[in-house]
Amino acid sequence: MTEKLQIYKCEICGNIVQVLIPSYGELVCCNQPMKLLEIQHDETEIGEKHAPKKEIRDNRTFVHVKTHPMLPEHYIQFIEIYPEDKSELHLKYFDPGEIPEYEITNFIDSTKAIELCNIHGLWGEDKND
Repeated sequence: MTEKLQIYKCEICGNIVQVLIPSYGELVCCNQPMKLLEIQHDETEIGEKHAPKKEIRDNRTFVHVKTHPMLPEHYIQFIEIYPEDKSELHLKYFDPGEIPEYEITNFIDSTKAIELCNIHGLWGEDKND
């Protein structure tokens, strides 16, 4: 059974889908099962470059990935924010050259943040994602 907000990728064509309503069955694309993207956490340099961070500036809250390249061949595709109960979802897409930063409105202290790098996959802000 799938779980709410899981992210899957087709390893053939690159399609990425997110589960909005969980159910039974297998997600398939290009006649192959899709791969579940696991949220990665790593305290090495690569993890530091990918982990989204929350920051408060001028009473405004942002999630950003400051040290990651934003080149056409290597960039952050999106940042996603949701509360622990997964009752809502905030998502911002990025293009190469943009600053991977997302201002959070209606911020909840228990909000989780993840990001997707087009090369290195899905990353979370801490080990409790």
